[in-house]
Amino acid sequence: MRVVIQRVSGASVSVKNEIVSETGKGMLVLVGIEDSDTNEDINWLVKKILQLRIFDDENGVMNLSVKDIDGELLVVSQFTLHASTKKGNRPSYIRASKPEIAIPMYEKFVKAVESFLGKKVGTGKFGAMMDVSLVNDGPVTIIIDSKLKDF
Repeated sequence: MRVVIQRVSGASVSVKNEIVSETGKGMLVLVGIEDSDTNEDINWLVKKILQLRIFDDENGVMNLSVKDIDGELLVVSQFTLHASTKKGNRPSYIRASKPEIAIPMYEKFVKAVESFLGKKVGTGKFGAMMDVSLVNDGPVTIIIDSKLKDF
């Protein structure tokens, strides 16, 4: 499971020009799922994401987590995070899970985030063509892959 985390002052997801979810200060989390992902990957990533100290404390030092600031999350599925560009110029998405695997994993991920955070989070619409808007605060962008957790 691979995620791209962006610290945001606001973000939204629209489908067919209609906002389906929006958030204020917090994180936009793009999630890519592959067939080998497990509940262990979900649990490890959720704890890592929600404990990341990427928000400024009173001294302007990134020392606070999204939980510490009572921030919001917007979680959006994004199969393109598993794109392979090894050969040629057209990315291959062969490693990305098909919907029958990805949808239940994505839903488990969202539920785990909500459980750990203690509140609802915004989501995109799985499989839809989405327009994602954000104001990246910092900018701060972090990539985490659960398969590389030992590095």
